[in-house]
Amino acid sequence: MSGATAELIERVRSLVPLLAEHAAEAERIRRPVDSVIEALRDASVFDLMVPATYGGLGLDLDTFVEVGLALAEGDASTAWVTTFYIEHNWMLCHFPEAFQKQLYANRSHVLAPALLVPSGSAEPVDGGFRVSGRWHWGTGVMHAEWVIVAAPLARADGSSEFRFFTLPRDAVEIEDVWRVDGMSGTGSNDIRIDAAFVPAERSLPIALLGAGDGPGARLHGTPLYRTPMIPILVLAASMPAVGQANAALARCRQEMRERIRFGSTSKQAEKPALQIRLAQAEVEARLAEHLLREIASEVMSLRAAATPGDRARWAASGAYAVHQSRRVLESLADASGGSAHFEQHPLQRAVRDVRALSSHVIFDLDDRLETHGRAMLGFEPSGLI
Repeated sequence: MSGATAELIERVRSLVPLLAEHAAEAERIRRPVDSVIEALRDASVFDLMVPATYGGLGLDLDTFVEVGLALAEGDASTAWVTTFYIEHNWMLCHFPEAFQKQLYANRSHVLAPALLVPSGSAEPVDGGFRVSGRWHWGTGVMHAEWVIVAAPLARADGSSEFRFFTLPRDAVEIEDVWRVDGMSGTGSNDIRIDAAFVPAERSLPIALLGAGDGPGARLHGTPLYRTPMIPILVLAASMPAVGQANAALARCRQEMRERIRFGSTSKQAEKPALQIRLAQAEVEARLAEHLLREIASEVMSLRAAATPGDRARWAASGAYAVHQSRRVLESLADASGGSAHFEQHPLQRAVRDVRALSSHVIFDLDDRLETHGRAMLGFEPSGLI
């Protein structure tokens, strides 16, 4: 572990209590708490994947996993926004060099949501593109400095090319629609864009990032920028669930040691059924974390050389880890009795957050397993890989 990695992880771990302390407030105001975002900024967390040439830390997926899992123990929503901010800086460092130099001229990171569902529309105009439409799921938009949106661009032959377009925050309108039963603290509101001009250097074909062949691979020359996009997305979105399962396990273990069983003088920890449930939760949480670490290790080994089958396996593994973490949380909630349903108890929020998180399209377990199974049997995999 490098010195920069160790120092960052130490700073991150010191921030976990801060995230936990403000988790209820983030849920109440339906967005990350300003002071928490500033603390993460001061700790250089958002610099993780930015190249050193821009003042970033230039670290890789193994550090990303350590950081994401640690933060997730504090709060799923803020960890979710943070891991996506980190990933989106990786995306921005694939855009044309002239735009990168503009973005990072006086800073080492950018706070930018990336709305990846290609809605809206884009048309070519002199010097760039005209972009319009409405996009959902704007994770990170409440503290955004720039915004990335995906949209289809019509070609002259009638086909479409899906591209990313990047706009300054003041070029978009935020629509306050994020009223949800889980992950409320992410503030993932909709955005609307009305015929905004996007210069050519602020656009990029999505396919290049999906194949691990973005311009950043040639510009920055480090293995990180020869990595396919979807596995990084899988890790970013999975870690909040796995981290919350780990945190809940530690909390329930302590509570079971202290709680007295109703109608007796013996401690809950002495009940064999709860011992079995706790042990099963520990094994399942550990396996979920192992899956994420295995994904990161394999991605770092293969990068753009990964086959479609490799990428299908990674997507299936991430989805399975999330759903297994959800089962861990639900089992621990069942074992915790009525006290876990009080609003101030973190477990009820963890259950709601991970239930909501697991509905992300990347975690459609049937689709991910079907795609993985097709690849295993020699069929061409399809979908998000």
